[in-house]
Amino acid sequence: MSDPAALAFSEVFFTHGGDAPRIRNCSFEVPEGSITAILGPNGAGKTTLLHLALGWLQPDGGRISLFGRDLDAFTPRQRGTTQSLLPQKEPTGFEFTVLEYVLLGRAPHLKPLAAPGERDIRIATNALSRTTILPLEYQSISRLSGGETQLLLLARSLTQEPKLLLLDEPMNHLDLRHRKGMLELLLDWRAAGKTSVLTTHNPETAAALADHLILVFPGGGMVCGAFAELFTGEHLSALYGLPIRTFDHDGRCYVDY
Repeated sequence: MSDPAALAFSEVFFTHGGDAPRIRNCSFEVPEGSITAILGPNGAGKTTLLHLALGWLQPDGGRISLFGRDLDAFTPRQRGTTQSLLPQKEPTGFEFTVLEYVLLGRAPHLKPLAAPGERDIRIATNALSRTTILPLEYQSISRLSGGETQLLLLARSLTQEPKLLLLDEPMNHLDLRHRKGMLELLLDWRAAGKTSVLTTHNPETAAALADHLILVFPGGGMVCGAFAELFTGEHLSALYGLPIRTFDHDGRCYVDY
């Protein structure tokens, strides 16, 4: 018997207010130890899928499960120790240092009002090292650049020690060097047997990382499957509404439009 999927949607239906369905009849499985890219144009509902997976939004119908267990059966703390989110942005009104902010990722693992201990600090500093911003650990987060802030949010997510990492447009604000570092970190995460799901509007990002694709069309329709099956000119042209060609070069997939 195969292991349960890290994340599974079964006939999930979601509307926003009284509008037309934002997500309709959505079914897919994210295999454990894989990278799945949710690919589609801006405004198609990619972030909505992540918020449903986190339990921040409730579906109007269907079932969502996490590692074989109904998402509704998890307590908020259990969700926080099982999955974490790298958001596109996150405002804060407090003057945290980088290390203090990253240590917030330990909250689901601590008892209420408990302070982080030595082990928590080691986990946080290791995450800062992996994201290359350890030299900034005592700097105020208000002084960070956009790219450094993105790496800060990633370090906090890693500090949660999740089994499932959700990333919303993770390449936003990153220069070429930090983009390369993000790609390498996610590939290392997969090599360690961990699972990640990322949203992106950029086919090149999906091509660099993904084993599986969820193509999200405006209006709530979607197609799910293996990368090799779906990363084609036909599918991408339909997704973005313009002619797109895909081709291989030196073992990598590229797009031309």
